[in-house]
Amino acid sequence: TKAALLDITPLYKYIIEGRDAQAFLNRLVTRNISICKIGQVMYTPWCDENGKQIDDGTVQRLSGQKFRITSAEPNLEWIQINASGMDLSISDDSKTTAALALQGPNSRAILNSIASDSLDSLKFFWMMDSNFGKVPVSISRTGYTGDLGYEIWMDPTDALEVWDLLLEKGKYYGITPTGLHALDMARIEAGLILLDVDYISSRHAIIEARKSSPYELGLGWAVKLKKKDFIGKKALEAEHARGPTWEFVGIEIQWSQLEDHYRKVGLPPGLPHTAWRTSTPLFKGNEQVGYATSGCWSPILKRYIAL
Repeated sequence: TKAALLDITPLYKYIIEGRDAQAFLNRLVTRNISICKIGQVMYTPWCDENGKQIDDGTVQRLSGQKFRITSAEPNLEWIQINASGMDLSISDDSKTTAALALQGPNSRAILNSIASDSLDSLKFFWMMDSNFGKVPVSISRTGYTGDLGYEIWMDPTDALEVWDLLLEKGKYYGITPTGLHALDMARIEAGLILLDVDYISSRHAIIEARKSSPYELGLGWAVKLKKKDFIGKKALEAEHARGPTWEFVGIEIQWSQLEDHYRKVGLPPGLPHTAWRTSTPLFKGNEQVGYATSGCWSPILKRYIAL
């Protein structure tokens, strides 16, 4: 589609504010928050003491001493426990801030037709304040699709008005309200991981083998070992030195080979028409060499792909 509109309000959102906010977040996550400027957004994982990933999300620097962190699962208690003794406040922003995602090649044109400020110079992973008429909003150039896209943050009482306005202005640009099935397809094409699908939070994994590190999930670039101590640093340093046990990769399913497998057992070949989220073993001969966690037909690549 030329522009997709999604409701991402269900994301968990926490405000961390105070003199020690930067130092605290720098200890909490693997990215170097000390270089995050006001108005900048950083994607980051965070880990337990053993270097196994708990969750991943974004950190927004709203002001000098104020940050918003987003996550897929509730993390408030874990954040509060780790903030003991620090000069800061932590509040749950999940129900006090609504968020909509506008993704696709025409997303910028739609927003420029509505916002009081041009988005032409807004860089990837930066945000700005603006207005949709009389409605104050924050707009970040972020998303979960791999395409040009933005996320719009606002008071929940304004969310329906903003939604309707985007659909009204967007009808000239091919806008389509979109759900999780389409989002799943887009994020698989982009190779973006999903908690509880592509990896299990280390807090919930029943056995050690189900836990994953950022290096195993292809997020080694987001682990900044040169910064001061952070949760899981020692374990991640050791893993970086020896290399990860396994790696997260994208794969292509060859249709001709798949047809042969079905033909051998007298069945017609078939694959799901929507993205799937099922742990599927991968074999080399008779030996299992890994497993796929999600996959779909890619309209962009014209191939069947999986992660």
